[in-house]
Amino acid sequence: MVWGPWAGFLAGWGSCRWYNGHRMAKYPIFLEVKGRRAVVVGGGLVALRKVEGLLEAGARVVVVAKQTCGAMARLCQEQSVELIRGRYSKEYLGQAALVIAATNDPQLNQQIYEDCQQLEVLCNVVDRPELCDFFVPAVVRRGDLVVAIGTEGFCPAYASHLRKKLEEVITVAHGEFLAELEGMRKKLQRLVPDQTIRKGLLGQMVSDQSFVIFRDKGKAAWRRYARQLIRRCVDGSQ
Repeated sequence: MVWGPWAGFLAGWGSCRWYNGHRMAKYPIFLEVKGRRAVVVGGGLVALRKVEGLLEAGARVVVVAKQTCGAMARLCQEQSVELIRGRYSKEYLGQAALVIAATNDPQLNQQIYEDCQQLEVLCNVVDRPELCDFFVPAVVRRGDLVVAIGTEGFCPAYASHLRKKLEEVITVAHGEFLAELEGMRKKLQRLVPDQTIRKGLLGQMVSDQSFVIFRDKGKAAWRRYARQLIRRCVDGSQ
């Protein structure tokens, strides 16, 4: 039995890349993998980066490799990652939410992809965009604020270049601002029942002007500003 919310939807994905003469766009999502089995086949530095990302997202990672680099071996030991030392076998994909093939053997990577298609498991073959059901984007993280940049797998280096530029624009303050907005949004849901009015207030709170107040004057000043917006709105609606 296939495990995961995408069961039954993936068969034949690898051959379905075009629609009405145009390349089909990928569906961008942020995937919850906490506690889910994620299999990485390969023991080198590329596989290591994939494992690190999956661990950061809380996945239950399984590494399959005949040999591993020293860093991979240490990571598996320190993070209690299941390490299967030996040849790849289709049976290791059972109950997997996703699979990443990161070996230096093109034929093996192809076999892993075909096995995933049969099992209806999401698969990513590193450096083979035509053998990928999903791509891992370049990411800018600022707390709960996450910006992902993808190139459909065709030029990850360009995505990394753009990420570096965005890292200069999207600062730690933006992540802290989001945390404040989260708390204020919950207050608005209690204090302002009218959805249209609430939407307008949120629009003012997320504006550039609002962010500048937060960044330059601090949390206390911004909270006063936000409360004034709410007070004017509530008083005006009565």
